[in-house]
Amino acid sequence: MKMNSRWYRRFNLRFTRHWTALALLAFVAGCGRDDVKVYRVAKENPSAPPQAPMPAGQPDIAAAGGPQLKWKTPEGWIEVPPGEMRVASFNVKRDGKQAEVSVIPLPGAAGGDAANVNRWRGQLGLAPVTPEELQKAAQKVEVAGQPAELHDVVGKNPANSEPTRILGVIQHREGMAWFFKMTGDSQLVAEQKPAFIELLKSFQFAPAEGQPGLPPSHPPIDSSVAAPAAAISSEGKPNWQVPAGWKEVPGGEFLIAKFNIAGDGGAQAAVNVSMSGGDGGGLAANVNRWRKQLGLSDLPDNELAKAAKTVETASGKATFVEMSGTDARSGQAAQLVGAMVPQSGQTWFYKLMGDAKVVEAQKDAFTKFVQTVKY
Repeated sequence: MKMNSRWYRRFNLRFTRHWTALALLAFVAGCGRDDVKVYRVAKENPSAPPQAPMPAGQPDIAAAGGPQLKWKTPEGWIEVPPGEMRVASFNVKRDGKQAEVSVIPLPGAAGGDAANVNRWRGQLGLAPVTPEELQKAAQKVEVAGQPAELHDVVGKNPANSEPTRILGVIQHREGMAWFFKMTGDSQLVAEQKPAFIELLKSFQFAPAEGQPGLPPSHPPIDSSVAAPAAAISSEGKPNWQVPAGWKEVPGGEFLIAKFNIAGDGGAQAAVNVSMSGGDGGGLAANVNRWRKQLGLSDLPDNELAKAAKTVETASGKATFVEMSGTDARSGQAAQLVGAMVPQSGQTWFYKLMGDAKVVEAQKDAFTKFVQTVKY
């Protein structure tokens, strides 16, 4: 058996109180038989504190040496490098139409199944529904020998108004939430639904073998194999003008966009853009989530109105908040400016966070950026 190894860089998408950024380690092994692939995937840190459910659209990722995931690739599907957050990824193309399939493990409950399915609905311009309604519409399927529920969501791509479909499955295993998702042209996804279900059945979670998980700072074992760069796409993004000095970088599955901003002496800040169906959990939940990222306590309801201000934008009113504290990741002083913009049954979230001097210098550019976005 010929063995190849790949290690994918760690990444930090912050979304919930007390969540700790861990490192994703992916190993690829192929034995040239039945197109079965093997990846070493995430296992939640047993010492990590419990995670509270958070609004949809902003989950975090964790990983560090766990079981191996095996599968059989459906005929005609093209396996592609997993990328930043995925442990498996596929492209499907037919007659000029296309779809993509992703497999992503997240720690804990990852915000809750109903919240995540409603986030998918929001991505297709649909209003959120109740957990009871989601339960009634769910289809029973099997993933790796265990029951799961498939959610079939049909709507339109907000970028081009083309009919789009999402097949989404969430399964909870050993402290992890596994997301199996197919997204693309509505007709093609409908045609490929049986193949997607067969892929789910083919998955196997095998005990870890060979090399144990290494700490996040460990260099790749095979330095000749470079981690693939995730492509930056304009799909699903509104019309905006990116300020000078902002560098767009891959944001991962749950961000619409991400920008890095460099300051003097290595100081940095970042802007995250995400979207959720409905109100995304509401003002209080999101403000207090951001406060936790800076080591701050929750604000009582009677203080929220004082902390928030309303700003006019090209597409309506936005709510802005500012706060300063200590970055939970680095232990360094940090500042955060957040904005929430409701649009057509959805809420867009913008967050500028990082070194206090960089954030202060970029605050006006950030505000103008949010104000001039056209959805």
